[in-house]
Amino acid sequence: MDYALLWFVLLGVLLAGYAVLDGFDLGVGMLTPVAKNDHERRILFNSIGPLWDGNEVWLVTFGGALFAAFPEAYATVFSGFYTALMAVLGALIFRAVSIEFRSKFKWGWWRGLWDGVFFLSSLVASLVFGVAIGGAMVGVPLDERGVMRATLMDQLGWYPLLVGAMTVALFAQHGALFLRLKTKDELRERVDRWAWRLHGAFALLWIAVTVATMVALPHALTNFAHAPWALLVPVLNVLAILNISRSMKKGHELAAFFSSGATILALVFLLGVAIFPNLVASSPYPEHSLTIHNAASSEKTLWIMSIIALLGMPCVLAYTTVVYWTFRGKVELDEHSY
Repeated sequence: MDYALLWFVLLGVLLAGYAVLDGFDLGVGMLTPVAKNDHERRILFNSIGPLWDGNEVWLVTFGGALFAAFPEAYATVFSGFYTALMAVLGALIFRAVSIEFRSKFKWGWWRGLWDGVFFLSSLVASLVFGVAIGGAMVGVPLDERGVMRATLMDQLGWYPLLVGAMTVALFAQHGALFLRLKTKDELRERVDRWAWRLHGAFALLWIAVTVATMVALPHALTNFAHAPWALLVPVLNVLAILNISRSMKKGHELAAFFSSGATILALVFLLGVAIFPNLVASSPYPEHSLTIHNAASSEKTLWIMSIIALLGMPCVLAYTTVVYWTFRGKVELDEHSY
């Protein structure tokens, strides 16, 4: 494995880590209307209070790694998708502000305002994240210098929007399964009903995206002919989705949540297989695509980055494990809660 391929894999790990961890707190944000009163909304906020900022570190690290390892792809993505990325950045900033600001005063209109901002920003971030994934699958028009020649409307085709809708349902389901671990009594029962509805919505959209990919994007399946072992992942993906409903029916909360995480991991893996060796696929001129080799930094840069990652990743994983273990269990409110 050369360094360019190694960093393509590591970028996939960072993207998967972000999707699994921040996916559920984006889902919690989209589920705030489930709460009937301020006490229940505080429980929802505090379920992710100690975790959300650490989860977003994975996205920041992904952006930094893309900049250092594949600077041409970084420049193309961040200039071509400028409007969409500003929307995501604004949504993530407003999410953070709403979490911190809503608890500063007890005025009803004040908390209602930031609750609405928290819901909308979580929805926008999830939708744009999915649309970007769908756009990466379809490809974008690049010229011979790797510069994107597309307007915002060009990036909003039916397939990216379909993937965006599936991502919203997936993250909302992931958030509901997380809340089953953190809530109790009447709120827990209401969350459980929403988890079933969202699981059904995700399953239907997952089938629609799968069929659409096979019919409209046959090039996404090309790499499976060269690596038939990768066909095991779609099978595991189906088993993980089926195990979500099985675990919910049996009351196995942790198994349902981990199965939802496994579903996200499988989808990120399939994305990597579908676009490989491209980082930014060009359509309709594939020869203009930015690949992991023509967009990569020098071998020495990638080697230095590999050493830093080897030292840093265990620290990140250890920190994440300690935080999640410390704040395990049902949410209990006190005077220091949001």
